[in-house]
Amino acid sequence: MNMLDFYQLATARAEPVLISLLNRRIRNGKEEAERIDERKGITPLHRPGGVLIHLHAASVGEAQSGLIIIDRLVKSSPDLQVLVTTGTVTSARMMKNNLPPRAFHQFAPLDHPEWVKRFYDHWKPDMVLWMESELWPNMLRQIEARKIPAVLVNARLSDRSYKRWRYVKSAAQELLKIFTIILTQTEKDATRFKFLGARNVWVMDNLKFSAKPLDFDDAKLKPLTAAIGNRPLWLYASTHKGEEAMACRIHERLKAAMPDLLTIIVPRHPMRRYEIKGVCLKSKLNVVLRGEEHVLPAQDTDIYIADTMGELGLFYRLAPVACIGRCFSDDGGGGHNPIEAAQLNCAVLYGPRVQYQQAIFDEMQEANAALQVMDEFEFSRALHDVLTNAQRLETSRKAAATFLKGKENIVDRAMDSIMPLLTPIIEADRLKRGKA
Repeated sequence: MNMLDFYQLATARAEPVLISLLNRRIRNGKEEAERIDERKGITPLHRPGGVLIHLHAASVGEAQSGLIIIDRLVKSSPDLQVLVTTGTVTSARMMKNNLPPRAFHQFAPLDHPEWVKRFYDHWKPDMVLWMESELWPNMLRQIEARKIPAVLVNARLSDRSYKRWRYVKSAAQELLKIFTIILTQTEKDATRFKFLGARNVWVMDNLKFSAKPLDFDDAKLKPLTAAIGNRPLWLYASTHKGEEAMACRIHERLKAAMPDLLTIIVPRHPMRRYEIKGVCLKSKLNVVLRGEEHVLPAQDTDIYIADTMGELGLFYRLAPVACIGRCFSDDGGGGHNPIEAAQLNCAVLYGPRVQYQQAIFDEMQEANAALQVMDEFEFSRALHDVLTNAQRLETSRKAAATFLKGKENIVDRAMDSIMPLLTPIIEADRLKRGKA
């Protein structure tokens, strides 16, 4: 019995554990109770007629990158529809608000062999686009068994993942051979995939550069702008534990020179709101929670905690400068996507631990489209500089805009690889329906 067969057997016996996991996630607000059957491959929806593409993305970042491809796909044929699967509540809500006509969302089934089989028995996709760094063996083996053309899009291998797969190279090769084409983010990624036995590996660059900017509601922006007036402000976006306390210390350090400074914190996980508020209140600063009532900051507000879902684009549009979260966090860091900030005209700062987004930050740093700060004192100095020097701020914003302009054609390269596989499927479907 090889490793993948053992994995299939082990997960087949793990159904009680997986059900317990789902129930715990429901209690913690990480699953939608009314849609929990989708995680077991069960759905009340019918498969639509015509060509169906299954695009699987892990969470918000991958789903956001996938939206531009989804839009291109549905425009390629009036008879084509796209089934999008993700694994998080946040990504599901984002898809609900952004998917074009003839594209729809389902939660991805957990990688239990029967649940995955049930999913593919029902949907019978004609092609799979995989936009997740994790390779789920049961899902991929179902794709292989059904001979469904599959493309690994925006592929990357972190140092940790690459090290792990090298120990089980034969299993990696067996899974990677399922993909007809692999489109990687960097040359380094391509080299790693080839070493693991992948075939038809092409460098595409990172689709995140071509993703649509985050949405924001102008009706919400106007009252915020009016409430803030001409106050200097900065945003700490997608923060994790440890970063909120740092934001407060930086605010206190800068307040002597900028007494009307406003610090906006958008936590990565809004359910931490009261924990974050408690941390910030220890600094004796004036703290306000935005909440679902969309409470506005007052003139004496120091720390404004935007603890709402789906409003990050609003605050990127509002703030002239943003630091990207999870680069100073207590969990070892890793970084989040800085492109979203640059797209909405923010000057971008980031800390030392961005290993999950390293390639993006390195490119932006080289183009002067982002500035790395190594500790909170350097952070404070850089923030003071950009907030008090209008020319420096404008130069940073223009550098980011110029950098992104040079990345606009990435989605074209992706579609140039996908369409030769998709076009025969569309034509065969038309012939079939023409004979009916």
